[in-house]
Amino acid sequence: MNYAAIKKNDIANGPGVRVSLFVSGCRHHCKNCFNREAWDFAYGAEFTEQTEEEILSALRHDYIAGLSLLGGEPFEPENQEGLLHLVKEFQKQYPQKDIWCYTGFDLDRDLLPGRVGNPETATALLSQIDVLVDGKFIEEQKNPALLFRGSANQRILDVKKSLAEQKGVLLPGVWERKMGSGNIEDA
Repeated sequence: MNYAAIKKNDIANGPGVRVSLFVSGCRHHCKNCFNREAWDFAYGAEFTEQTEEEILSALRHDYIAGLSLLGGEPFEPENQEGLLHLVKEFQKQYPQKDIWCYTGFDLDRDLLPGRVGNPETATALLSQIDVLVDGKFIEEQKNPALLFRGSANQRILDVKKSLAEQKGVLLPGVWERKMGSGNIEDA
């Protein structure tokens, strides 16, 4: 597995300050993707034990709310094993922090039925994640008022409840900004 970037103080990909890992490789090829260079599975650097240690070390600060996984595509078969090891180590070391994951796959159509990669590995990875933002980025549904996602079709899901019900369950909360008169304020 390769990775495109690690952001150690990210405030755009989940609530609070987060450590974000952008993996390489994506077959979705969404129109006007913000991270097009990461479509290539060979882009960036190899994900090694040292890379994992760097991420886990960056998470140790009390002000870090959790880990975010993005891409590329975290659920591409080529990325699942490496991420599974990382998230298991994360859960051991930081059980009080959460994991957000962004995927172009649809939870109900692709991930729950086991249509992506090794079904056991994909399910094991999914079970370690707290919040999943699912669905491809669709340029025509882009909306800057949305929090933590780019287009209106994307859902913010509570993974534990979704797994229990075997269908996508939205994470409670208000996930868009009120826009008007030049001021942006959370709803």
